Amino acid sequence: MPESTDPSANPPNDDRPEPAEHPHSATLRRLEQSSGKLAANAITRMDEQLPWYRAMPPENRSWIGLVAQAGIAAFTEWFRHPETPQAISTDVFGTAPRELTRAITLRQTVEMVRTTIEVVEAAIDEVAAPGDESVLREALLVYAREIAFATAQVYAQAAEARGAWDARLESLVVNAVLSGEADEGAVSRAAALGWNAPEHVAVVLGTAPDGDSELTVEAIRRAARHAKLQVLTGVLGNRLVVVAGGSDDPLRAAKSLIGPFAPGPVVAGPVVGDLLSATRSAQAAAAGLRACAAWQDAPRPVLADDLLPERAMAGDPTARDLLVEEIYRPLEEAGSALLETLSVYLEQASSLEGAARMLFVHPNTVRYRLRRVTDVTGWSPSDVRSAFTLRIALILGRLTDFESQP
Repeated sequence: MPESTDPSANPPNDDRPEPAEHPHSATLRRLEQSSGKLAANAITRMDEQLPWYRAMPPENRSWIGLVAQAGIAAFTEWFRHPETPQAISTDVFGTAPRELTRAITLRQTVEMVRTTIEVVEAAIDEVAAPGDESVLREALLVYAREIAFATAQVYAQAAEARGAWDARLESLVVNAVLSGEADEGAVSRAAALGWNAPEHVAVVLGTAPDGDSELTVEAIRRAARHAKLQVLTGVLGNRLVVVAGGSDDPLRAAKSLIGPFAPGPVVAGPVVGDLLSATRSAQAAAAGLRACAAWQDAPRPVLADDLLPERAMAGDPTARDLLVEEIYRPLEEAGSALLETLSVYLEQASSLEGAARMLFVHPNTVRYRLRRVTDVTGWSPSDVRSAFTLRIALILGRLTDFESQP
């Protein structure tokens, strides 16, 4: 007998199983139907309970509404397929622009998520089919945990991206200060990093330690917070650069920040009035760092101005000018007796009696004039280091006078 050609008589051999119905299909359908109402209730409760939400611009409130809707929709999908891994952070937070993580804080996001979860939880008895209340409540608890982790991940990624951007921005500012190219643009970038224009600014330079530069920078920031200083810092090549604000004592500031520096000299530039002027402090510190090899017993840290003789001999024109203008010229204006007495005293190996004999005066007169030298210059001829600085200033002053002669 011929085989029947009726398709109904010979159904095709299909081994594919029929899709199983969801074990809680009634609850799933009711959840799908209620998602819009739940999202609207969540937005209403936020408006009633969260003052920061009411104060936000309409655009941001709109984005938050979309996030709430996406969260409830993602929960519905997760309840449909609880065994399937869900990319919750993408499903929920991907609906809003990345800038929203800057518009609302992590604390505010947690409040937003908590409010939405509370709204859904309050509606469980209404949404769940009879007998499914505990199942839906347990599913919501698990989903709330996943949302919490997703929230932390989103903000962690945003913080890492912002941190990397801030580090690059800070490096640009520090490099501009060190290279003498600081301008209003650098000031604006510093302001974006939280620099609030302190009155006293000084630059500290030293050798950067081996290893992760980010750890070094973070160590400087911790030390600065402890010392109540503002800092802009970065590792440029093998140098660790710190622009410190908030202290009129550069040596004290350098001592409070010295921990993360590698062994070797650490030099603090002079205090200046603002970030634009910090280039002068940076250049003095850099010149001092180069000249530190000539003063092997230099303290650590050391002021750039304490290295004026070494800097002058290393060819730093600023140091030469400072020695002449701040030491030689004031002595010259104070009268020839001070210059002559200082010169003879230094030539006589710092001997009061020897200088008095050479000058045909009483030793007390020499002693008085040397005190006047200290008053005029701030450097004491009786101190070995100060005497060396005074001697270099006299030499440079005489050379300057000789070169200026016609």
